[in-house]
Amino acid sequence: MRDDTRDLLLAWHKGDEAAFTALLREHTPWIEQTVRRRLGPALRKRVDTQDIVQNTLIEVLRGAPRFVLTDRQHLRGLLACMVENVLRVQADHDRAQKRDLRREASPPSSGSILFLDAQPAAQATPSQAASSNELNDWVRLALELLEPDDRAVVAYREFEGLSFAEIGDRLEIGEDAARMRFNRALPKLARKMEALRQGKIGKLLPDE
Repeated sequence: MRDDTRDLLLAWHKGDEAAFTALLREHTPWIEQTVRRRLGPALRKRVDTQDIVQNTLIEVLRGAPRFVLTDRQHLRGLLACMVENVLRVQADHDRAQKRDLRREASPPSSGSILFLDAQPAAQATPSQAASSNELNDWVRLALELLEPDDRAVVAYREFEGLSFAEIGDRLEIGEDAARMRFNRALPKLARKMEALRQGKIGKLLPDE
């Protein structure tokens, strides 16, 4: 099958809604199959597969840095990582509820970092804001490709602003262990960002 992913992405980035629709039509069935394959019986009862599919694919198309995805394999590889992250967050939420039956913890809106907004500084100039937004896009994309433990500690610290004591409580580790994990995760994140910006996303994605 001819791979016209790059052409469709280029057209979509120029504002072609028909290209956006074509990308959704082509990749939605694949991501639906991936979600169903990954969902266990317990999660199937709690998770709306269609919501995960639509939200994940739309956020990749709208939120990922432009032109980093050049073919079908790269796009679907990233989708697989993001679906895995969403499902992991749902599973963690279920475990947290079982640990504490006295309260009903609210699940996160998404397990995907691309759903999280990072606002530029209030006093930033338009060019500075644009640069900040672009950097945030790269950070969020690189985070999707980190190992689960590294991804969690960075997301809790940088996007939710939790203390290391709070992070340790969520991850069921000590405060010092949470701090060490965060410090070790940052260089890994930097290396993934550099690889992405050099166009080496294929080396960061799992075989699918």
